[in-house]
Amino acid sequence: MDSMQLALLCRELADNKKAENIQILDLRKLPGVTDFMVLCTGTSDPHLRAVEEEISRKLRDDYALKPHAIDGTRHSGWIVLDYLDVLVHVMKKDARERYDLEGLWNDAPRVGDGATVTAAGSAPARKKAAKKKSAKASASEVVEAVVKEEKAEKAEKPKKAPKAAKAVRKKAKSASA
Repeated sequence: MDSMQLALLCRELADNKKAENIQILDLRKLPGVTDFMVLCTGTSDPHLRAVEEEISRKLRDDYALKPHAIDGTRHSGWIVLDYLDVLVHVMKKDARERYDLEGLWNDAPRVGDGATVTAAGSAPARKKAAKKKSAKASASEVVEAVVKEEKAEKAEKPKKAPKAAKAVRKKAKSASA
């Protein structure tokens, strides 16, 4: 399972437990430590626990995936499940507003229903078409549509020379340090 599929599955599992305001941030093109961040809101301590347990239990039982780390508690109002390529933040509303992770990562595209949209909410026409087409699709169909679009985008982009790519990565690392 790739990181996009895992992020979409985490969103679906959080939705199963009625988590609110579920967002997926695509951090792959930004310097950082993970590919995707899934953010969701729980309404109470038991709700936070239910969402966290649903995600960790289903991923463990159905996919043999265990979080690399779990940080926070339901009493703190913020639980983080670290699946390395995907970080899942389950937060109470006040903690989510206080720490404003969406604002902190405001240049990260949001992953919508089958299409990656920019932080401002606009998307290219072909992605909008894929979003409409996959709105009623299952999670696996959504993943297939997004992967297909990403492959098409990669084919459209000119390839950089390996030395130039190393220089860009090195420059990004030094800028973030």
